Amino acid sequence: MPPGQSAADQVLLDSLRVLLKRDLRSLDAQIAAYPDDKSLWQVAPGIANSAGNLTLHLAGNLRHFLGTTLGGRAYVRDRAAEFSQTGLSRDELRQEIARTMEDVEAGLEAIGESGMNEVYPLPIAEQNVLTGEFLLHLAVHLTYHLGQIDYHRRLLTGNPVPVDNVSVKALRSV
Repeated sequence: MPPGQSAADQVLLDSLRVLLKRDLRSLDAQIAAYPDDKSLWQVAPGIANSAGNLTLHLAGNLRHFLGTTLGGRAYVRDRAAEFSQTGLSRDELRQEIARTMEDVEAGLEAIGESGMNEVYPLPIAEQNVLTGEFLLHLAVHLTYHLGQIDYHRRLLTGNPVPVDNVSVKALRSV
């Protein structure tokens, strides 16, 4: 355990690592489950974003806030492009998810130095927040959009079978 970090902080950090990895693997499985590249970019009436754009948004969000800000990785976020870019293939999106997994791991590894109870290095919505609370927010944000992508895929493809998004099987056994 890093100096200055409590056992509870370490448990939270380890749990976040498990959940973020699980949900990024689920995101990868969702993208792989689309029948073709074109369907990733379709938008149904009343739905603002495609699965492709949500994937780019999740990758940009995590790579920026975890990979770059905490982990020191070289990534420059273009939030506008996350919602305007189209046409990437399933393979290209899956490669972006793989890079996101690497950046998330780098960010989580770096937390040992700053601690979960330290102020996150960037203001969020014009306020200072604790790193641990912001990481929980990022994990919930990922899972929220992951559910949207699952619904999007089933709605647009007519395939009612869900991908096992949030499997308890991926949690650590005690």
